[in-house]
Amino acid sequence: MTKTLINSILHKPINNTPIWLMRQAGRYLPEYRQLRSKAGSFMDLCTNPELATKVTLQPLHRFNLDAAILFSDILVIPDAMGLGLHFVENEGPKFSKKITTVEDIDNLDISNIINKLSYVFNTIKNVKAELSPNIPLIGFSGSPFTLACYMLEGGSSTDYVTVKKWLFNNPEASHRLLNKISQAVILYLNAQIEAGADVVMLFDSWGGVLSENAYLEFSLPYLQKILDAVKKEHNEVIIPNIVFTKGGGLWLTHMAKTQTNALGLDWTINIANAKKVITSTVGLQGNLDPVVLAVGDKSSIKKEVVRILNAYANANNGNISGHVFNLGHGVLPITNPDHVSYLVDIVHELSAKM
Repeated sequence: MTKTLINSILHKPINNTPIWLMRQAGRYLPEYRQLRSKAGSFMDLCTNPELATKVTLQPLHRFNLDAAILFSDILVIPDAMGLGLHFVENEGPKFSKKITTVEDIDNLDISNIINKLSYVFNTIKNVKAELSPNIPLIGFSGSPFTLACYMLEGGSSTDYVTVKKWLFNNPEASHRLLNKISQAVILYLNAQIEAGADVVMLFDSWGGVLSENAYLEFSLPYLQKILDAVKKEHNEVIIPNIVFTKGGGLWLTHMAKTQTNALGLDWTINIANAKKVITSTVGLQGNLDPVVLAVGDKSSIKKEVVRILNAYANANNGNISGHVFNLGHGVLPITNPDHVSYLVDIVHELSAKM
């Protein structure tokens, strides 16, 4: 069966622009909130393959999306490395332990990470058994730098003082940590592919908090290391990869040199300008502002969709292939599901006429 999203990423002919949404399974859906309440906690939901499968598929039952994305969390890797992840209501993720010394880095254990994360791979297998053959499943991981942020800060941060102190005062130890995380991510993504993931995505969610020099030293080389080692094919089928650095619009030419199949864009860059600086072999994913979807009416949503679709096509000699429509970040919890349904349908309708 033809997978429109994969064909577009690989610049093959398509009939319409494919669309999926970051955080398309989440709190804006009443069925998700009901299942989340039943699970008891967010981690209980993530670690239960039966429930995580249901959540992954929920948006596909409601919307005409072109891909499913695995329901999980980027922080399951540091959890499996021994830091003890839990979520605090209204505060977000917290670790029972955090990295405070070089010895803590050396004590991180990745030897049994695949077994510890078996619930993720079981979820992938379950989803693939139920998913339509023409709908790809996207697996994912956080980038080494983004995971390091949480591991050094002990949770979320607004200023990243702790992680930047490590980067600039102890770069050798920082690279040691980033290398170890990279090894874990490579193992994790390859296991996802072996379990059935059709596409893999790296979320460099906090790469944009760095200066350009720091990004080129502490984030991009580790993205490259992972891309070099992650499977490009499985069972003689191409497995595309996507890299998304939130706030990374200024570094797209650097990012494209990694030879990723596609780059995710946040809403701060015009997609036409991105296309002009990116080689024809690299696809683009994005980049509607999530706030437009959350609080805009249908008229304003359509206006932005028209702008993005036209901007990409005009910069690509009238060809819509190579573009995957998405948000510039995740769906906001306040978003009306009817707006999501409208967005998906209008992207398909308008792009089919181009």
